[in-house]
Amino acid sequence: MTHKGRIVSAVALTTLCLGLTACNDGEDSAAQESPSASAPASSDPSSESPSADPGDDAPAGGDVTAPGTKLKIGDRAVVPFKYGTDKKGTIAVTVTAIEKGTEADMAPFGEKAKGMTPYYIRMKVENVGGTDLAYSSLRLRGNLAGGGPTGVILIGDLPGKCDSETAPRDFTAKGASYETCSLSATKTDPIAVASFEEGDAYSDSPVLWTS
Repeated sequence: MTHKGRIVSAVALTTLCLGLTACNDGEDSAAQESPSASAPASSDPSSESPSADPGDDAPAGGDVTAPGTKLKIGDRAVVPFKYGTDKKGTIAVTVTAIEKGTEADMAPFGEKAKGMTPYYIRMKVENVGGTDLAYSSLRLRGNLAGGGPTGVILIGDLPGKCDSETAPRDFTAKGASYETCSLSATKTDPIAVASFEEGDAYSDSPVLWTS
C-alpha cells in the first residue's frame, strides 16, 4: 500500500496542493492526500511520520541499538517503535541503499520541486518483538554527508521510483518483514546519510546509516 506525498521546504513560505484536494490545517499544515510544499517550523521528525514517541515503552537490554549509533549501509539496527496510540513493539531496520534520482522525477510535486534532486532510501523492516504492527509505516530522513539537514522534508513517495509501503496485514509475528522506501531531496549537497529519529531519545541522537 502506498500513499501520495508532499514537500515541506525550508525555503518555501506558502503551501501548494496539487490536484482537486484542498489544503487544510492538519498535522503539518498540509493536505495528506496530495503533494504539496510549505515551510516547517522545526526539524521535528513527527512531521514526517505518524509514529509516536516510544517513551517508556522502549525495550531494555543490549539487543537494542543505542541512540547515536553510526552504521554502514547494509547494517541492521534494532529500535523501539510505536505507531499511533495502540501499536508498539520492537523492529529491526536495515538500510539497503541510498539512491540518487533525477530532478525530472520530482515533477509530481510541482513548481516548488524545481531544482530539487530526489534520493531514495531503501530499507527492510522486520518485526522483532512479535507484536501486532500490521499497517504501520516507518520513515527515515535523509541528511547531507556531514550529517546536516537538507532543508527539505518530503512526505510520501514517487510511485514506481520510491514506493512508501505500509506494513502488510501479517506483520504481526516475530520475523515478519517487508521492504519500503523513504523519499528525501536536496537543492544543495548530495544526501549521503539515512537517519532514524523516532521517539525522544532518537530525535536528539538518531541512528545514522552512511555509505
